[in-house]
Amino acid sequence: MTSSVMFHPCFLVASILSNYFIGLLATAASNGGFTVELIRPDSPKSPFYNANKTFTGRLNKYYPNALQSRVIAYKGQHLMKVSIGTPPVDIYGIADTGSDLVWTQCVPCDGCYNQISPIFDPLKSSTYSDFYCESEQCLLINTGTCSQNICTYTYAYADSSITKGVLAQEKVTMTSNSGQTVSLDIAFGCGHNNSGIFNDHEMGIVGLGGGSVSFVSQIGSTFGSKRFSHCLLPFGTDPSIASKISFGNGSEVVGDGVVSTPLVSKEYKTPYFVTLEGISVGDTYVPFNSLGMVSKGNMFLDSGTPPTIVPQDFYDRLAVEVQKQIAMNPIRDDPDLGTQLCYRTKSNLDGPILTVHFEGANVQLKPIHTFISPKDGVYCFAMQGSNGGGIYGNFAQANFLIGFDMETMMLSFMPTDCTKQ
Repeated sequence: MTSSVMFHPCFLVASILSNYFIGLLATAASNGGFTVELIRPDSPKSPFYNANKTFTGRLNKYYPNALQSRVIAYKGQHLMKVSIGTPPVDIYGIADTGSDLVWTQCVPCDGCYNQISPIFDPLKSSTYSDFYCESEQCLLINTGTCSQNICTYTYAYADSSITKGVLAQEKVTMTSNSGQTVSLDIAFGCGHNNSGIFNDHEMGIVGLGGGSVSFVSQIGSTFGSKRFSHCLLPFGTDPSIASKISFGNGSEVVGDGVVSTPLVSKEYKTPYFVTLEGISVGDTYVPFNSLGMVSKGNMFLDSGTPPTIVPQDFYDRLAVEVQKQIAMNPIRDDPDLGTQLCYRTKSNLDGPILTVHFEGANVQLKPIHTFISPKDGVYCFAMQGSNGGGIYGNFAQANFLIGFDMETMMLSFMPTDCTKQ
């Protein structure tokens, strides 16, 4: 997601694919925090815990091995269950590495889209509080404005989706795998006027970008480091199966089969930029730039955008090579599919293996990553051309344990069956 000044391709892609990926795109709830499990928490005898096993000490002194949250695949997105307020209220939000703000729909909702679950009511939480205009948190969000000395915000997206509301502080309660609880306060957007490409399962966004107001940045010092990892499930996975996202020390991706590429620092801190040099289709190498010149940080990873988006020239050359290696004729007579490269087949498409060549890291994609079925009997190439920047979408990220390490500025991939995580 982005501010009203900057646009996030997640929703631009949702708009582009509204006819193509039929029933594919959906989001979910999001707000101030997560209900999580700690893999291996400190001893309950720690002086930071009271007799009720509730964390009471200074959070920046507490370093669990990793903070974990369950994530499910839902219509092309990855939804995290979060818990905020006192008493805690469960919210479901899209895990989005392409944006920063954490927000949910809030009562009173003067201009909200329909959602199945009850809308969060801050008046029912004893730990909710608005930020004042002079607060550090209000200054950090560059769309922050004031209304009667209360910090308000406007956060807009490329497809004209928008959330408007109050920047507030709320308690996030997290649960360890031993039943212990950890609570901390974070800043989140209490959205009172929200519109755009949202369905009734969506309650907001969980921003996991690199900016100062993202969930990752807010809890970084609390849980040992500014790093996290996720294992996203393939499209179409049964929603009853959950994968995991881990935060802080212990979330590093290490072991056999790990490949890593540098994260590229840019002035705009939200996206996680990497350098894509080219993609091999089978044994045929297709360079990112036909002239051989590649700029650093020409792609960024976005868990909130399903397909991979590349410059049009690169896409055209890539699609030609993919067609050469598929022994079927592509669909030409379906207006719903537009110009997308699609095939009719009753079973999973047996397409070529694509190897993504990042700087210093080769990542092998199987047909499950590169061909997605928008409707029965049809499989379409899960990459698109664009006149804008490059996005490495969540279809290509599925079944990889991917580590985002802002301490070492490295991004790591490990092939993993995320359904067994």
